[in-house]
Amino acid sequence: MFHDANGNGKRDPGERGLAGVKVSDQHWVVSTDRNGKWEIPLEKDEDTIYFVVKPRGWMTPVDENMLPKFYYVHKPNGSPKMKFPTVEPTGPLPASIDFALVPQKEPGKFTALFFGDTQPRDVREVEYIRRDVVEPLIGRTDARFGVTLGDIVFDDLSVFDPLVRTIALIGIPWYNVLGNHDINFDAQHDGHSDETWERWFGPNYYSFDHGPVHFVVLDNVFWQINAETKRGGYKGAFGKEQLEWLARDLQSIPDDKLIVLTMHIPLTGCEDRQDLYRLIEKRPYTLSVSAHTHFQQHQFLKEADGWRGPKPHHHLINVTACGSWWSGAPDENGIPHTTMRCGTPNGYAVFSFDGNQYGIEFRAARRPATYQMEIYAPNEVSSEEAARTEVLVNVFGGSERSKVEMRFGSGNWTPMRKVSKVDPGFAKAFERDRELKLPFRPSPAPMESPHIWSGVLPPNPPKGMVPLHVRTTDMFGQTYLATRGVLVK
Repeated sequence: MFHDANGNGKRDPGERGLAGVKVSDQHWVVSTDRNGKWEIPLEKDEDTIYFVVKPRGWMTPVDENMLPKFYYVHKPNGSPKMKFPTVEPTGPLPASIDFALVPQKEPGKFTALFFGDTQPRDVREVEYIRRDVVEPLIGRTDARFGVTLGDIVFDDLSVFDPLVRTIALIGIPWYNVLGNHDINFDAQHDGHSDETWERWFGPNYYSFDHGPVHFVVLDNVFWQINAETKRGGYKGAFGKEQLEWLARDLQSIPDDKLIVLTMHIPLTGCEDRQDLYRLIEKRPYTLSVSAHTHFQQHQFLKEADGWRGPKPHHHLINVTACGSWWSGAPDENGIPHTTMRCGTPNGYAVFSFDGNQYGIEFRAARRPATYQMEIYAPNEVSSEEAARTEVLVNVFGGSERSKVEMRFGSGNWTPMRKVSKVDPGFAKAFERDRELKLPFRPSPAPMESPHIWSGVLPPNPPKGMVPLHVRTTDMFGQTYLATRGVLVK
């Protein structure tokens, strides 16, 4: 481990070693000595990936696609041959693996971008991502790095190339999580399911620090072949070996530090989630985030979920960049509306960090940051019928900890009630997509959205065009306002 003073990625004479930096082989976690040296035992001809746990205030090199190069893949004989290119033979280990680090400022406050599934099937859908999500961010974000939470592509791993080049246009380092559509389906067991992934992104699980936060990238896509049918499939699981590594990784992390666990499949979909809970539930500052389901939801894991911590654990199922798999009727730009089945537009999340505290803000693709909800009310109503007229609001980033209120005209603010209902706008779009029968991918069936609120108009409102205001304050204290008009007759 060394301070790469000239930034060339190679250790040159006079470049000093760095002490106390963690290095791992996805099993052991060791620290460098005062000269920057580290040592991990290696069995003969063992395939291994070594990586540095990027420390605060330092950064690893990034390649031309803004992918961090924090690892060394050791596969003396290369990967098994598969449909998509895998790791070429690396030969014997070099005498020394020296990870380069350069200093960078990492204040206690910073932001990061989190994409759920980008999931393009082909280059055309990569273009959707570029125009819909990436281009509005170029030169317009102060985020320090980004993360895609799995399903980088949709089964065709050759699409990694155009996709990562497109994400790189944002201009910030980009980390990636393995998803169930990112694996080699011709692998005979889980250990070989990520060979093409390793060629592109390195380890399938790892960790790094940025500012005062410790980030952990986990692989919870377990690939297996059915002994009877000989067909492959996946399940949500971390596996014993990965959880043992996680325990070692967390040993040196103080309790007052925020730990952010990233994964593809939500925690509640992992069969060994209880084992993971035992590793983090006594820590006061933890957060986990996933994607995969193509709906957005804040979950708070409690005792009924098997969580034994003193307070509920916050798990976010993040909005997906591809929405509903790039489905639905195209807009005036030729891009599918791709609304998620909970009624949320496709987009991404902005995570803000301040010490061991965090905030999360939903952002809709190609929409202003203020677009945080959709109000459903009639265009017109009689004054006599107003008190029996329901108003629904879909607060895209809302949760059970959100406060939602409405006001009609100059009346008082009144609380709205959280309900489980289908988003009316998406229900109409779903029916319209089915009826059009045009050559585009139809939207998925709507679901009961986890972030809908209900209220009724006040009795006997004055006649005329009356503004209907809705405001919401989320669990982070962020307040948003939306307004639409209703004609009272």
